[in-house]
Formats: sequence, C-alpha cells, structure tokens
Amino acid sequence: MAGNSEIDEGFYSRQLYVLGHEAMRRMGAANVLIAGLKGLGVEIAKNVILSGVKAVTVQDEGSAVWSDLSSQFYLRECHLGQNRASCSLQQLSSLNPHVEVSAHTGPLDEELLLRFQIVVLTDSSLDDQKRFGQLCHSHGIKLIVADTKGLCGQLFCDFGEKFEVLERDGEMPASLMIERITKENPGRVIWTDDQKHGFSDGSKVVFSDVQGMTELNSIGPVEIKVCDKYSFSICDTSSFSEYERGGVVTEVKQPFQLDFKPLSEALHDRKLLILNDHGKISRHNTLHLAFQALHDFVKNKQRLPYSWCQTDADSLLEMVRELNTVAEVEQLDEAAVRLLSCTARGDLAPINAFFGGLAAQEVIKACSRKFTPLQQWMYFDALECLPEDKDRLAECSTDTRYDGQTAVFGASFQKRLGNQKYFLVGAGAIGCELLKNFALIGLGAGEEGHITVTDMDYIERSNLNRQFLFRSPDIGNPKSEVAAKAVCQMNPQMKITSHQNRVDAASEALYDYSFFKGLDGVAAALDNVEARVYLDSRCVLHQKPMLEGGTLGSKGHTLVVVPHLTEPYGPAKSSSSNAIPLCTLKNFPHRIEHTLQWARDQFEGLFKQTPENVNCFLRDPGFVERTLSHGDVEAMETLEAVWRGLQDMEAGGQRPKSWEDCVSWARCKWETLYNNDIRQLLHCFPPDEVTSNGLPFWSGSKRCPHPLTFDPKNSTHVGYVMAAAKLYGQTYGIKGTRDNGSIEQILEKVQTPPFNPKSSVKIHLTDQEMEEERQKESGDAGESEQELKGKLSSLKNSAQMHPIDFEKDDDTNFHMDFIVAASNLRAENYDIPAADRHQSKRIAGRIIPAIATTTAAVAGLMCLELFKLVQGHKKIESYRTSYLNLAVQYFVLSQPSRPPDFQVSSAFIQPHSASAEKTQRGDRGLIHEPLSCLGPQQTSGFREGLSICSDGSCNDGSSSP
Repeated sequence: MAGNSEIDEGFYSRQLYVLGHEAMRRMGAANVLIAGLKGLGVEIAKNVILSGVKAVTVQDEGSAVWSDLSSQFYLRECHLGQNRASCSLQQLSSLNPHVEVSAHTGPLDEELLLRFQIVVLTDSSLDDQKRFGQLCHSHGIKLIVADTKGLCGQLFCDFGEKFEVLERDGEMPASLMIERITKENPGRVIWTDDQKHGFSDGSKVVFSDVQGMTELNSIGPVEIKVCDKYSFSICDTSSFSEYERGGVVTEVKQPFQLDFKPLSEALHDRKLLILNDHGKISRHNTLHLAFQALHDFVKNKQRLPYSWCQTDADSLLEMVRELNTVAEVEQLDEAAVRLLSCTARGDLAPINAFFGGLAAQEVIKACSRKFTPLQQWMYFDALECLPEDKDRLAECSTDTRYDGQTAVFGASFQKRLGNQKYFLVGAGAIGCELLKNFALIGLGAGEEGHITVTDMDYIERSNLNRQFLFRSPDIGNPKSEVAAKAVCQMNPQMKITSHQNRVDAASEALYDYSFFKGLDGVAAALDNVEARVYLDSRCVLHQKPMLEGGTLGSKGHTLVVVPHLTEPYGPAKSSSSNAIPLCTLKNFPHRIEHTLQWARDQFEGLFKQTPENVNCFLRDPGFVERTLSHGDVEAMETLEAVWRGLQDMEAGGQRPKSWEDCVSWARCKWETLYNNDIRQLLHCFPPDEVTSNGLPFWSGSKRCPHPLTFDPKNSTHVGYVMAAAKLYGQTYGIKGTRDNGSIEQILEKVQTPPFNPKSSVKIHLTDQEMEEERQKESGDAGESEQELKGKLSSLKNSAQMHPIDFEKDDDTNFHMDFIVAASNLRAENYDIPAADRHQSKRIAGRIIPAIATTTAAVAGLMCLELFKLVQGHKKIESYRTSYLNLAVQYFVLSQPSRPPDFQVSSAFIQPHSASAEKTQRGDRGLIHEPLSCLGPQQTSGFREGLSICSDGSCNDGSSSP
C-alpha cells in the first residue's frame, strides 16, 4: 500500500477479512526495521512484507555461513561469505509490490532506529536489547525482541506507555434479534432461543429498530450484565414506553489501554505468558533466566555453548543458579537448562517458522492497533522433539547446508530425514510453508528420499498475499508445479514430483496400495473437512502417520495421527445443523446471512441451474421422462423453468431477443421479488396477525417485512437491474451496455404487470409443512405433465444457453454486483442492516479469512511433530495437538487423544472405554468439526470378541483383518 489509502483488495483479499480496511490503512503508514537476517529474521521479514506495511528495512552486518542454510530460505551456497541482507533483498522485494524493501549492511545505531515506528531485534546481544530498548521506549518506538536457540525461543514486546488497542480480538461484534424487553429496574432483554450470544458482563451494546420502547434506539452504548444464556439486564426501563416487537441489539467494541515497561525493567519484573503445554510453567520461568545466562556465556566466551558439551552445560546451569538467587524461581528446571546449552547452536527452520509468525503478528498489532499484544514475555520450547531414549549422539556435520540442524539432532538423524518418502496433499498457503520447511530440513533430499505433492488448483492473484512461493508471473499455472520448482531452488538436493490430482475415490487407482506402501508419512494441507476425512481414512487403511493443520484468520490448529498410538481425524459429523431452514430463507429472514444465502440461491437458479437444465433438455432425449420420474413438485418446476427459458417473451416465455428484453426481464424480476412477493406474504400474515395463543405473529425472529417501490434514482435498485440484465443476457449470448443513462431510458418504457394478492396461496411456517405440501401436490400432476410435455416438444431445436459459474474474485463480471444488490434489497424489505460489498463477498463467497502469520506458525508446529515421527517416538506424551489464536495470544498444546478401544461382539461394536474425549477442541471446531473415530464401515468383518483401536490396529499390535 505504501501509505496510499487505496487498498489493493485483489491482492489482500483474504487478509482483509482478518484485519479490516482501517487496520490495513494504519499499517500502510508504518516503517519497520528488522535487525538480523538469519533464519528467524527472514521469516519475520517475509510475513511483515506480505502483510502490507509501508516499508521494511532489513539490517544485518554478518555474512552467510553454512549453518544459515538450514533455516534462511533466501540464501544459497553461492552466497556463502556474502552479506545476508544484501543477498536476500531481491527475493524479499518481490514478495509484495506495495511494500518498499531496503537493506542496511552497517551496524545498528540510534540514528538508524529513530527512522522507524517499529523495531524488531533478532540475533542480538542482551546489552543491545537493553540499550536500544530504552531508546525505543523513550521515543515511542514499538520494540519487539525475538530469539531462537535450538528447540527454544523467546519473544518480548514493549509498545510504550498508554498503548491503545482499538479492537481486542477481531471477532465480529455480537448481534442478536430481540424477543422481548421487560419494563423494570433493571430492564431485561430476552432474545430468540436459536441464537447464542457472545456477550459478557461489562459488554456495551446499542439498540436499533425497537418498536414500542423506542427510547432504547436513541441512547448511547449501554452496559449489560448477563443473566443467563438467553438474556441480560440493562439500565432502568421502568419509565420507558411498552415494548411491542422487533429490534436488534449489537455489541459495541471498546478500546482499551496497555502500559509496557522497557526491557531492562521487564527483565526483573517478568510478566510471562504461560502457554498451556503440559504444565511447563516452571520450565518457562527457568528459560527466562537461562536466556539471560546464555547472553552472559556468549559475552564471556565469545561463542555459544558447544553442542552436547556437558562442561558448557554445567557452566550455563551454574550461571542460571546464580541469577536465581535474585529471581527466586521456586523450582528451576535444571534439565531444560542443560538441554538449552546442548542445543543452542542449532538453527531450526520449524522453530523459526513458529516464532516468525508470532513476532510478525506482533508487528501487525503494533502498527494497526488491532488485536491484543503480548505483555510482555513469552517462552516456548519443543525439547520433547529430542530422542526419547536420551542416547543422543553428539556427532555433527560441518560445512553442509544442514549444520544448523545436525547441531541439535546429529548427522545420523539428518540422513534418516533425507531418506523419507512423504506425500503432501495441498500446495496452498500451508502447503507452501510446509514445502519451504521440508526443503530447509532436507526431508526427502537424500539418495532414497522423495516428496510427492499434489494440488488440483491453479494460482490466482488473491493467493499471492499468503502463498509466498508464488509471484505474479505464476498466475494461471498449477500450484503444485510452481511450488515444487521454487523449493528446489531453495535446496537443489530436493527430489520432488508434482501432481495436479484431487485425492479422492476417483484417484485411488493412482494413489493405491503400492503408492501408500512406499510412503513414510502424509502431510495434509487442505481447506475442507471432506478432503481431510478422506485422506485420514486412507492413512488409517494403510497404517501411515498423518500431519494435519488448518487456519481461520488468526486461529490455527495442528494434529498428528500416529498409527496404533493416537486418535485418527475420524469421520465428519453432519453439518446439517448449520443449514438455514428453507422457510427462513423464503419468507422469514432475520440476519444478513439469510439474505445473502437467498441471493446466492437466486444466482444459482437463474443463471446456472436453469441454463444447465435447458441444455440437458436440448441434447438428451430422455431428460423429460427422467426428470418426471422423480415424481415431485420440483420436477414440474424444473421443466416449467426449462420451457420459460426457451419460449420467446411474446409467447409467454422469458427468452429475450435483445438487450432491451433483458432489462425488461430484470425490472419485472425486481418487482416480483421486492414488491409483489412481500405484498402476498403480508396478505397471508398481516402486520397485526396474532397466533392461536394471542401473541403477535410478527415477533422474535419473524421480522415483519414491507414492500419496496422501485426508484430509478436509487443506485441499489438500478444496480440490481443492471447486474441481473447483464447476467441474464450472458446466458443467452446477448451483450449489453454499462451505461446507466441507457438503462434508465429502457426502464421508462417497461410496464410491470399489475399485482393482486391471492387468498389461495399458502405460506409454510416450517420446512416440515413445506415438505408435506410438496408430497401432497406431487400426487396429482398427471394432466399438467402431459400439457408440459407437449409444449416442450415444439422447442427441441432452440439454441443452447450459457450457464454461469459463480466467481467472487472478478469484480468486472457482475456476479458480486448481483449478490450485493439482491441481498441488500431483501434486507431492506425486512429492516435488516445491509452489508457492504466486502462483507457480502466473504459470506456469499464462503471465503476463509487467512493471514501469512498464522500459516507460518501452524506449518512450523506441524514440522516439529514431523521430527518426532521420523525419529519414531513411541510415547504419546511426546506428541502435541495444538490450538492457537495469535490475535489474543492464546496457545494450548495438549497431548493427543488415544484411540478409544472397542469391543467387537457378534451383534454390534460398542465403545469399551472412552478416550480423553478430544481435550481442548473448542477452537478447532471453528476450522473443522471435532470428529469421532471409527465408522461402521471400518469395523465389518472383525473376529468376534476382538478388542480393536480406532486406528484399525488389533489389540495384539497387528494390522486389522
């Protein structure tokens, strides 16, 4: 954006749904300095540049060495001995054309730092952190310190005094339909029981569209107190008018202030974020001292501790004990200190990916003032990645691209990594990050190793903001092919084959028993539940481990499935509970999601399904009989729509001959949908209608609508006609104009037929009523069927139509113009607050919000689990299932659930003992459903009385029959 208020929505499409336009504009004015460009620094720089700040300067005095290549993905062997920042500049600059990227190869000094609003220090000494921390604090510069050593890392933030957070968590403000408001002190607000609220005590809300107690519509934000899950209390309403009906209550997000201490003070008044990770509280308190001791060690000896050197480990531990005489940590984790010393020379890509995502997210918070920043320290370790048997080999390779990794795990493990054969499904955002990590750690890069990656999608412009292996010239090319080439440039030793196949039942001939038998594991980088479930079932069948991860904006999760040890992903739960009832869509919408779904249904029916049915009729002689064989009302409706689509307008059909006909059709469609249909509904249920219980019919979630009157000066009214006419004409091969003046002239001549409400029309109140009526009507249609067949037979020689597939990301095709106008007009009918184009596109296009920071962090955690799989860890407590929300610094890393045991009898399979019941899966459900483990299809044919686990293994450890 480079400070420009205009945001490139095509490029930032998915990120905008995480941050919003205002936060993005604030970011577009920020200058960021990232000091240190080893593996961690380049990860942070990559994510910050993709996010869209104004400018990024990368600073590094150092020259590339062999150990850098294990995690710095923009350095090659030819760069050894050259400045890291200079060598990386071109690649970093190409990530985002809207961000100015420069390199500084001189030392850090005060004059340099004062040019920036945000400073990130990596690979820095504690003395520099203190000195520059004080400078930044006194000048209002936001400081972030990030550091990784082997399998451990730290993060620190100082955003100064009175830092204002404008939006705590980025969640949409809660909004509810009001059922009733009591007249008392305090007044009580009750809402419909089909809605869950997100309110808490102290939340502030505003009211709108309340009828009767209209005083609430004009007062400012009101503080609430939650009474139960369907009500809360507000102010004194005893003197207000009587509540009648309607109304919406909406949460008002409140800004708040945070105070930060400079690093030199915060060192001793430690305020740690404690990650929920198997009770590592004492370990992280210990690491706070251990990192300080490590700085002193380096300062005294001018080097890091040698890998797996017990003498150095003893020295570091003694320094930590000395620091603790002042800090007084109750329980030092001395084993962790020793392991930090033994692995500190390591520079691991997965750890850097995780901290690179976290640190970059803090940069975004600093310049956008959105989300809750870290206060102030955070530590993380993955020491459980080390060998379980404690028999660690100290042999380390030298002068290889994996030096930073063998310093931790040794050369033998590196060889094992290289000989792995892995299958990566998905080359999108997570897939790109995984492939980058695979290249850096050398997965499949050995003599016997290989990686197969498949993705059926092609690169689009909206991918470039987070799928960092792709560039503008790659648009239109296969994702898997471009990604494979990119990572081979990072590590020429990679052996990788790219496919463009969907992994499902249709590809089982390719991904068959032989294919899976040759694999060591599978990584899933998928964006939907169904694909995950299918891939999991294949891994269970072939007894292969699976790594799985997903993101939703700032939220993410990872899951590792280990045969015979952990719970599989399992079959998908039905999502029907989330479906919007048809009667709600048709007659009783009360949320913008309802009107947007209705608009999508209109689009699909008018411009896709009917043209497809017309074409099937024209080329398939058996289409009519096959359709009628369904024997329901929908079959007749389908054939009637086909007839109307083929018959000329003069003969009572809807087939246009000119652009004027298309505009006339669109204007009449407007009149039908937004005036006539609403008048018919109100004829059946007048505004003063009461139920058999004497209660108002139009109350709660039933909003009383009102018809609209077409206004040629109203941009939304004309916008609907324009978009509908353009799309309708496209289905018939008729070109139109974009000129509003021309449209207005045509509209002046359009005559809409008069409308008279019909008393015979029945409005269904529930889907069950609707279905019963359909069944009743479908039994008596013989005569009309014959008549319709006769009318259709004369139209067999008509020209085919052109169905339209909905495409949300092309702003020139009128698809979203139609959806936005159609939805907002219906929302106006029902007094539902309208949605802008951006919000409408997210909901109607079912867009998954995404940001590069979360993707990087999730991929890093997945690869930490990969280290354990390759080593063959046998203890379930070594593995982690993770859930995170970077917006609010929420992290839960828990032991995976064990597969539940089942007792097989001759009659049925019954759970023998429950598992840990999917601990901490609340957030995961935001990305995909928490799932059960074993479906009936996986249990047939087992021997009677055999106890099995849900991964398909027998109780004796053999594979299932």
